[in-house]
Amino acid sequence: MTTIAEPIHREAVVNGVRLHYVEAGDGPLIVLLHGFPEFWYSWRHQIAALAAAGFRVIAPDMRGYNLSEKPRGVHAYRLEALTADVAGLIRHAGAARATVVGHDWGGLVAWQVPIHHPNVVERLIILNAPHPGAARREMRTLAQLRKSWYIFFFQLPGLPEWLIRRRGFAGIARTLRTEPVRRGAFTAEDVRLYQEALAQPGALTSALNYYRALFRRAWREWSKPVPSITVPTLVIWGERDPYLGLPLLEGLQEWVPDLRVERVPDASHWIQVDAPEKVNRLMIEFLRNN
Repeated sequence: MTTIAEPIHREAVVNGVRLHYVEAGDGPLIVLLHGFPEFWYSWRHQIAALAAAGFRVIAPDMRGYNLSEKPRGVHAYRLEALTADVAGLIRHAGAARATVVGHDWGGLVAWQVPIHHPNVVERLIILNAPHPGAARREMRTLAQLRKSWYIFFFQLPGLPEWLIRRRGFAGIARTLRTEPVRRGAFTAEDVRLYQEALAQPGALTSALNYYRALFRRAWREWSKPVPSITVPTLVIWGERDPYLGLPLLEGLQEWVPDLRVERVPDASHWIQVDAPEKVNRLMIEFLRNN
């Protein structure tokens, strides 16, 4: 299993926000976007592997998370701002285009980058994150609504923060220890680092504001046509995901014509730590063949 020996930590001010990120390797640029409740460390098994394969890798703490700046207010976490952060980070790196990779919330943002900033994306890789068109369709079903109940709970002011913080983020620790298929996918030290990142002042509310901003704009966005994504796209999906149903993979070619989907039966929502060697191999094959 590939891990990071000595990560290089850097900072950049992009789109008016200071972002902390980790960088490794040299070559074509790859930007890795983490999900909730994670930070750059979510990609610990991928960064060194991609760098060794000949790529330059940047993995930021997305705005509001861990060591990155935490703008106040729900409006600061709308998708337009989040995708502009990614485009700004690519420009900061001195690249015209990059491969954008996203998991969970990072995947939601990654899907939107070629829609809002089509000229900066070379290829797209998504890990267990719903395409906006498929999400729009499946969120009208009872099955997916039941899986997504927490999104509605997160809209409440204050109560989600209080509940998640209880007993030192014990609920987050329990999720990380029990949901992955691979035993010990998150070590005790991994869990401690995740708890520490969420405990940064303002980090938890910022992370929840991603959901709040999305919810407040959902009905307005759902009335618009879903734009096509024309860049080569790889979707890697852990089939034992308790939050995202497999129907979210159906019909994606309608919006993503240059698409490859790889299902991993024995992996959960936390696929990059559940099946890191498989994920790394699929990513590197896709990057070298496109």
